[in-house]
Amino acid sequence: MTVVPATAATADSGRGAHGARAPFTLAVYGDAPYGTSPTDTSEFEATPAFIASVNADRDVSTVIHVGDIHSGKQYCTEAYDRSIAALWRTFADPLVYTPGDNEWSDCHKAAEGGGKYNAATGQIDPVLDPATGLPVDHAAGNPVQNLDLVRRTFFARPGHTLGSDTLRVLSQAQLPHRAHPEDAKYVENVLWAKNGTLFVTVNLPGGSNNDADPWYGAPTASQEQLDEAAHRTAADLRWLDTAFTLARTGGLSSVVVTAQADMWDLDGKPATHVANYEPIVDGLASHTTAFGKPVLLLMGDSHVYRSDNPLTQGSACTGDEGVCSYDAWSSHPGYQVPNFHRIVVHGSTVPLEWLKLTVTPGAHHPTTATSFGPFTWTRITKG
Repeated sequence: MTVVPATAATADSGRGAHGARAPFTLAVYGDAPYGTSPTDTSEFEATPAFIASVNADRDVSTVIHVGDIHSGKQYCTEAYDRSIAALWRTFADPLVYTPGDNEWSDCHKAAEGGGKYNAATGQIDPVLDPATGLPVDHAAGNPVQNLDLVRRTFFARPGHTLGSDTLRVLSQAQLPHRAHPEDAKYVENVLWAKNGTLFVTVNLPGGSNNDADPWYGAPTASQEQLDEAAHRTAADLRWLDTAFTLARTGGLSSVVVTAQADMWDLDGKPATHVANYEPIVDGLASHTTAFGKPVLLLMGDSHVYRSDNPLTQGSACTGDEGVCSYDAWSSHPGYQVPNFHRIVVHGSTVPLEWLKLTVTPGAHHPTTATSFGPFTWTRITKG
């Protein structure tokens, strides 16, 4: 495990005149803006008013986007990514973003403008722009190159955030594992601490089972794809090691983990559909147990609001699908971690919605539909 130095990004802050840590509030959203086709811009056009509504809430000090900046029916282009970056610059508060599958790992899919494997030729037939004859997607949908585009667009300056850029974070690019200098390329993985709570993001795409769907519908995954998933998962696990080491040694009182993938959503498929997430689930369970204090997981991906503890068999659940219509506990069975909770942030629909999440240091709220440890939350919509 790497040795973690004290830095401005991880130093605790926010103590009052008598040493008490002050409450603070974040706005969390994701899977937005979505379109039903490459030309559907209705949610995109609604986003400025949505941002204005978040800006108008004086309680909010930080915004978190849990991934998916467009739907699985929209193209992966440099122009689109830059248009989102321009929108986000209008946030009055700093924005922390973790990438979703639709903007990189699923860009190979034909519905997103990638292409399709041709069994007759053994080659990829890319989706072409009829006007130019060129591939519609950046790099013909290659996921690795689209992740590079995301990094250039949203993470060009390690340690900086988006929006107002007034929050400094510590990036894995700045603190790679001592034995794995290659982790420095995961600039999108960041952490920071505020008022006793450590926040950490990991690049974990949903939908494609941690990038397991063979690119372009080929018979088998390429070596490039296998390497991508294996190397990123290992780097994510090391980054979680770093984060929880900081939380324990720094005497912090809670941890918030942000990732895109809903690792418990079977989506009507067998448990093998989420098997590639098991190393992350196991790592979260082990770290949370050792930490012994509240750990909250924020995610998107499955689009429908849900609040539960999938690391405790049969725990209570609140959500938009009634009484938990999919069995999260069957996805990764065998865990009993009571100091864990997760929220799936509602997304992909209008009116656009965000989660108003307040952290009250020292609070011990019961686990309910809207509270857990120092955390309380409210769903906010903007039509």
